[in-house]
Order: sequence, then C-alpha cells, then structure tokens
Amino acid sequence: MRSRAIGWTLAALCFGGLGAGAWRLYTPPPDPDPDELSLVRILGGENGGFERATGPRDLRFPDDHGPHPRFRTEWWYFTGNLNDGDGRAFGYQLTFFRSALAPEARAESPPPREGAAGISPAAPESGSTAAPAGESVRSAWRSRQIYMAHFTLTDVERRRFHAFERLSRAALGLAGARAEPFRVFLEDWSASGPAGTWPVRLRAHQDGIGIDLSVAPTKPLVPQGDRGFSRKTADGSSASHYYSATRLETRGALRLGGETHAVEGTSWLDREWSSGGLAPDQLGWDWFALQLDSGHDLMWYRLRGRTPEAAYSSGAWVPPDGPARSLGPGAARLSVTSHWRSPRGGVEYPAGWELHLPSEAARLRIRPRVADQELRVGLRYWEGAVEVHGQLDGREVRGVGYVELTGYAQTPGARGPEAGRPASAAQD
Repeated sequence: MRSRAIGWTLAALCFGGLGAGAWRLYTPPPDPDPDELSLVRILGGENGGFERATGPRDLRFPDDHGPHPRFRTEWWYFTGNLNDGDGRAFGYQLTFFRSALAPEARAESPPPREGAAGISPAAPESGSTAAPAGESVRSAWRSRQIYMAHFTLTDVERRRFHAFERLSRAALGLAGARAEPFRVFLEDWSASGPAGTWPVRLRAHQDGIGIDLSVAPTKPLVPQGDRGFSRKTADGSSASHYYSATRLETRGALRLGGETHAVEGTSWLDREWSSGGLAPDQLGWDWFALQLDSGHDLMWYRLRGRTPEAAYSSGAWVPPDGPARSLGPGAARLSVTSHWRSPRGGVEYPAGWELHLPSEAARLRIRPRVADQELRVGLRYWEGAVEVHGQLDGREVRGVGYVELTGYAQTPGARGPEAGRPASAAQD
C-alpha cells in the first residue's frame, strides 16, 4: 500500500502542474514536509501485480539499456567527478527514475516491447493503451509511467551544491525511454546514444547551470550480484536486476556562474529495476561507488535495518584488467568516522567512513568533497562527490567517487556504526 500511495503522489504532482520543475525509502519524519517523498518509501511495499526479480538471468543488450515497464521502478544513474583545465574540481549527478502507476494490462493489449516506453507522442507508450475498468474515453495525457529526473552539480572549490528536479508523465513526448537507439529523457534533460549505445551524451541545463558530456566505458559492464540478480535480503525475497558501468571516460563542458568550463574525468552508471526492492524492516542504505587511481573500482552498499537480521550488504570489486568479483555480506567492514547535520531541518548524515576489504588488503578512508550535498527536492537524501585515501595491498592509493545516503530523514538519530566500534556481522 505504501508503494501505491507514492505512485499516486507522483501522479498528483504531475497532474497538479509541477511536472516541469528508486529503490534508493519508509515512514515519514515526525514533522514531515508534505512536499517531500522518501526514496525508501518508493521501494518498499507490495508488488501489486508487477513482475519481480526472482533469480539470475542473462543481461541482454541493448535491450537492458532501455526501460522494463513490467517492473514498477527503475533508474538510470549517472554520477561523476570532473576537472577543468585549471584543475578546478566538480561533481555531477544526472538520474532518471521511472515509476509505474499500475502493471501492464496483459489481457487487454499485446505485450509491450521493453525497448520503448513513452518515447514518442505519435505512438502510445507501453501500458497506456488500456483504459481502467469502466472507462472508455482515451486521453493523450494518459500514461501508466511517471518519470522523475535529478540533476546536481557540486562546485568543490567554492563549496557550493546545486540541485534540480523535474517530474512528468510519459505522454505527449514529455518523457520516456527506449533501448535502440538509446535514449531516456525528461523534457530537455537527456541521456542518449547512437546504435550500439556508446558513447552516451548527457545533457541537462537549468537556471544558468548545465552539463553537456560524452561518456564511454573503459571496462566491461559489471552484472551486480549473481549475473545481475542483486539481493537486498539474505533470502532473496527482496531483490533487483542491477548492472553498472564502473568507469566511464568523460569529456565535455559544464556551465556555471556565467562561465563555460571544458572538463574531463570519470563517471559511473548504475542501472537497476525492480518491483519493491526493500523489505519492511529496512530503513535505507549507504551506497558507495569508488574509483581508485590504481585502476580498481569498488561498489559497496549497506542496507540498514531495524534489527541486525534485517540489515544486508553486498558489492563488487573491479580490477583494472580481468573480471569483476562479487562481494558477499561479510566481505567488507564499514564504520562511520564523522557526521554532518543539515541546516535544513537538522537531519544528521554520516560524513566520513573507513572501509576495510580484507580480501584485497584494502583500507580506505572516504570523505565528502563538500559537506552539504543534500538533495531536498521531491525526494530528500544525500548524494555527493567524495575523495578516497588509503592503502591497497601495502601501497598508498587515492581516488574519487560518489556516495548516496537514504532514509536518514525518516529515521532521526540513525547514525551508523562508529569507527572503532564494529558493526554487527549482518551490517558488514
């Protein structure tokens, strides 16, 4: 029921005129802002007739770059760290979320092609052809799919963080996605590529701030978990299909403060789809995407639970050459070394970590490049650029990355395990 309520909230925002403005959320805070939603709440709740991720399957490209409308929720998550010619550092996020209001009507219409959903006003999107029971009037505005996009830019030198959100129905060409040629968009924010997908061009501009970037993988895509089947609980009852491009060579331009900067750096893509990725006793997650100057990449997430049994963690270690290795719940130990309190409502987030990966003799210290990278838009969470220092197999190593923290606004006082005080085995 929570997922249905969130779906209708998204619909109400769209139909209310705010459309031009995730696995990645649960109960509202004690004094909730009525305009704020929780990423955790979107992912919790019942599946309501949607398909579920129940086991491994072979990833299919280019199809899996496109939408999966039989699943309730999915996203295309681009993040990256960039530098201009003067060494000035920036971070960015460009994310597109798709959320279905209702399952596809299998009996009333042919099965939809997964490669297109809401992409063209000339053709009905997947799931929009069948009217609800008792309704015969068809509307060009009707859509089962809602799209939301987040665009952020972090100015490391000036310690400024800019965040924007857009929301729209997948109708009349306002938003949509397709696999071939690849494109996901919301109005004039987009990620698009040629036949064969790569390189992908990322474009987003608002209020004098923007990016125009080209990204292309320098490593093979990484199926997370078991051939892309990513468990969120020990028994696999909550799961998603999930793959990553852990190192994307990035070049292009960004616009900020009336100036255009030629930039280059590295980006990361996460692709995930599910129909209810969090269990009822899970509160949120801490997600890390780290790129080391040794050429190694690390993805690690920790799902926080009301009890140690509800917590779960997993990840992947990606060498410079050779195949990625899946990391199980006991593979890493994560501890919090400091916190930051938001000036907007006093929510407290972790703001420094130590991550120990014994199998690789890796000890990494992680800290935000700017403390305040909290999004307080339709969804409230912290997502920002980080820097990494530490040791890998006896050698000094540095790096950059992105961290995402969700559920803290909904669970006041949740601080995470302190450094020097080990977390329970279920949280490692």
